[in-house]
Amino acid sequence: MRKIFFFVLACLAVINFASEEIDALFSQARSARDSEKMLQIIQTLESRSDLNENSMLLTILADCYLEYGDWGVAKELKEKTLEQARKYAEAAVKLDNQNGRAHYIAGAAIGRLAQYKGIIQSLFMLGDFDKYINKAISLLNENDERERLYKTFALIASGMRYRDVPWPLNDYKKSEQLLFQAAELTPNYSNIYLELGLLYLKTKNKEKAKEMFQKVIEMEPHPLLVAAHSQAIKTAQEELGKMK
Repeated sequence: MRKIFFFVLACLAVINFASEEIDALFSQARSARDSEKMLQIIQTLESRSDLNENSMLLTILADCYLEYGDWGVAKELKEKTLEQARKYAEAAVKLDNQNGRAHYIAGAAIGRLAQYKGIIQSLFMLGDFDKYINKAISLLNENDERERLYKTFALIASGMRYRDVPWPLNDYKKSEQLLFQAAELTPNYSNIYLELGLLYLKTKNKEKAKEMFQKVIEMEPHPLLVAAHSQAIKTAQEELGKMK
């Protein structure tokens, strides 16, 4: 009973927060991959009367669903959760077509949703993915700390797209170039080197793959992406183990 009482108080507090304050709470929940806090932010944002008129609030909510769908829900709920991320991101874009972060979230949600579709349907989704991700890359300002991180995310997503789609739609050289661009923007984000390692495995360059996986393991975490770094280390260790 006491836990529910404090949960309600926390929700009421978030309802009255400005978008910048809510975004800071979201960043904390994402960094720790705290499912309870992320769900709290989702519930309180969805109860706000000004949600559908505020592109920033819609963007944060979409981002919550994108993250929550990645690591916060059971496998059978992932697709539904990612659909919510896409819906809110596209609503944010309709209110503000210059919202680069919302474009990124819409594209990322589509990319992750494609994993749940058959190969033909997923290929039809590629056009929408490219539209949103390329727009995000063009809009996001790398001189702004927050936007630079999202531009990094968008470059990684595009790099993965050119790595993972079937021939003749893939382009390993372009994938490498995009991931290198991401590393130039945010060199302390370990997931970039993890994705490069997976790319080099595809191109049969085992030495470079090992180098990238080892780099992931030896790096310090990005301060805003601590739990993601822990997962990257685990994956890098698994990939190195397969190569022995």
